[in-house]
Amino acid sequence: MKKDRIFTPGPTPVPLPVGLSQVRMVHHRSPEFGELLGRVLDGLKYVFQTDNEVLLFTSSGTGAMEGAVANCFSPGDRVAVFCGGKFGERLADISESFGLDVIRVSYEWGQSADPLTAEKLLEENRDLKGVMLTQSETSTGAVNDVEAFGRVVSGSDALFVVDAISGLGAVQFKTDDWNVDVAVSGSQKALMTPPGLAFAALSDKAWKAVERATLPSYYFCFKTARETQQKKPPQTPFTPAITLVQALDQAIEMMKREGLTQIFARHRLLAEATQAAVEALGLRFVAADRSRAFVTTSVWSPEGVDSGDLVRLMRNEYGVFIAGGQGKLKGKIFRLGHVGYFDGFDIVAQVSALEMALGRLGYRFEVGSGVAAAQGVLVDGQEVQ
Repeated sequence: MKKDRIFTPGPTPVPLPVGLSQVRMVHHRSPEFGELLGRVLDGLKYVFQTDNEVLLFTSSGTGAMEGAVANCFSPGDRVAVFCGGKFGERLADISESFGLDVIRVSYEWGQSADPLTAEKLLEENRDLKGVMLTQSETSTGAVNDVEAFGRVVSGSDALFVVDAISGLGAVQFKTDDWNVDVAVSGSQKALMTPPGLAFAALSDKAWKAVERATLPSYYFCFKTARETQQKKPPQTPFTPAITLVQALDQAIEMMKREGLTQIFARHRLLAEATQAAVEALGLRFVAADRSRAFVTTSVWSPEGVDSGDLVRLMRNEYGVFIAGGQGKLKGKIFRLGHVGYFDGFDIVAQVSALEMALGRLGYRFEVGSGVAAAQGVLVDGQEVQ
């Protein structure tokens, strides 16, 4: 018998209470669902750390990314998009598909974006309407300094748009305090809920931009979503993924019980245990700066080992699902997950499977060295378990 274990950066494991909450169906126009939706929307404000409304859509996180572009800008608007990985490039691709004038700020995958570059761009392009940044670049493991970017952009007329899809609920993200105008996220990462829900939190500055914007939107219309969510009880414009909203309600309740401070500490500990294992195995990291890289650990595959072979072996032989590289990193890196519903024993299991697979593929190392390194970190930090 083989037991499957998910260690991908998304979707992530679903806690039993979250999964079981989906077995019952209610009608989306019933008072019961309205009460549920109101509770979830309030809980999302807790997770986003915002006093502003959070909009909910039935889609993957990419839907909220598209909504941010379509609702906040007009054709020809100039925006700067920081592209240091697959998802930064996705923001740029969406912006270009809607007819925006995109300045792609490309930097090496695995590096972190430089807020001084944003400052220079804003000085040289007074007509810049937006600066877009990915908080946690899932394709490389790098986490950008959203707070520093927020300080820079807040002094301009440009909107600060942040993709927080994989980072929200795993690492610190203060929407209001960090001057984020549009923050988008999704359900299937640190929020421990199956894929299918997307969110957008907007500042007053962003809502003023929404009023001026002329790009078309329908399903992802922010104004329509806001109007229906403000009803008593709140509603959604169209039929939502009812069971996913029920699941998210349970997940947010779990997060509140644990507390954001403890959640962030847990993610940091699990990331550091994983990183210690990688170092003990003599492997190299993709992310140059790991001081905030607590969402996923991206690793260069050893010489002579195709990361795709490693991913398939771990999945097919050991039932351990990790992720390979994306885009130009395909076949070159693998990604170890520790975002969402994980504890220390999960990390030990993942590292153990990694050692077994690497050995099968001919990579030489001291067997057990990665597991021992991970356990050492976990023992030292067990008070946050």
